[in-house]
Amino acid sequence: MKFKVATGCDRGLCGGGCCKQDHQLNTYDWLADVVSDPDKTDLVEVQFKNTRKGYYHNVNNLELKKGDIVAVEASPGHDVGVVTLTGRLVSLQIKKAGLKSADEIKRIYRIAKPVDMDKYKEAKRRENGTMIQSRQIAKDLGLKMKIGDVEYQGDGNKAIFYYIADERVDFRQLIKVLADTFHVRIEMKQIGARQEAGRIGGTGPCGRELCCATWNKNFVSVNTNAARVQDISLNPQKLAGMCGKLKCCLNYEVDCYMEAGKKMPSKEVVLQTLDSDYYVFKQDILAGTVTYSTDKNLAANLETISAERARCIIEMNRRGEKPATLEVETVKKEPEKPVDLLANADISRFDRSKRNKRPDRNSGRSERRGHNGEAMRTRSQENHREKGNRRNRDRGGRRENAPSQSHRKED
Repeated sequence: MKFKVATGCDRGLCGGGCCKQDHQLNTYDWLADVVSDPDKTDLVEVQFKNTRKGYYHNVNNLELKKGDIVAVEASPGHDVGVVTLTGRLVSLQIKKAGLKSADEIKRIYRIAKPVDMDKYKEAKRRENGTMIQSRQIAKDLGLKMKIGDVEYQGDGNKAIFYYIADERVDFRQLIKVLADTFHVRIEMKQIGARQEAGRIGGTGPCGRELCCATWNKNFVSVNTNAARVQDISLNPQKLAGMCGKLKCCLNYEVDCYMEAGKKMPSKEVVLQTLDSDYYVFKQDILAGTVTYSTDKNLAANLETISAERARCIIEMNRRGEKPATLEVETVKKEPEKPVDLLANADISRFDRSKRNKRPDRNSGRSERRGHNGEAMRTRSQENHREKGNRRNRDRGGRRENAPSQSHRKED
């Protein structure tokens, strides 16, 4: 089995094409790397304006890949669309679409030529004006219907009018007037509000593009029971989507909630304890917890326990036993006190380390300063002593040389 390197366009991620939003309902081709596939078929999926798709036989064995613009068989004439899927996965898509008869699968004529593209673009330019004019015609005829979109065939010989109506509408007179006005073959298709939202497109409250405009093609009925199972508030403004109907995403997780809800205790059962009776206040299905209140209608003395604990109390009540409290009775452990790592440490140890390092550089200086100071003090003392001795000698000399008073009187 051989393989090749597939690009994003080959796998269904290509953004080019002839349609306005050709990425809608794209299927990721995880078999695009397989070259010699024994189960490969000549079936090709082609997408037209917005969400309309068709399946065709590649009878001419054209080398087609995703994003190629092709001319396909139509009745009458031909149509122009973009290839969105090839290979084995197309057979699965046909089963999903519910095509039972092989006659519904037509042929691919060729890759679109410049002449085909010119006719296609000219037909597309007429769509908006045709839709506005057809709405006025339906209003003049007094028909209770809304024409939501108009799609011209690639060769311009046929136009499909998509309309929405709550009741059955007799549009035979409308078809005659439209055929005389636009001189094309007319086909009327009734769509629902969800299909209209998918064709128009938009952004949902989640911030992403609408599911009906990107991947969701089979619409399943949605009711308010899905919101009740998921404990969602029954607010019409929040539950309604862009189409005005209930959001399709309400059905995405309902199975998971229903499976988890089987493990939850019944809301009607009252838990009896030695303190009081407890009633269900609210449930968190995914977390598996139940909040009980001592008052049936108000939030009083709220206690949250696990669903498993609630079932244990229910079994105890059936045996005639009553626990002391709703919570599991366990020996309370004293909380561990935080350990202070610096409790017996001396913070000044960092300063000491610095002081011990500095004397290495200044020890000589300090010693020199000490010796110099002692020498200076010694010298000053010696000088002071010498001066004192000198004064004493001078005084002694003066006393010896001075005559006494007795000698003066005798003289």
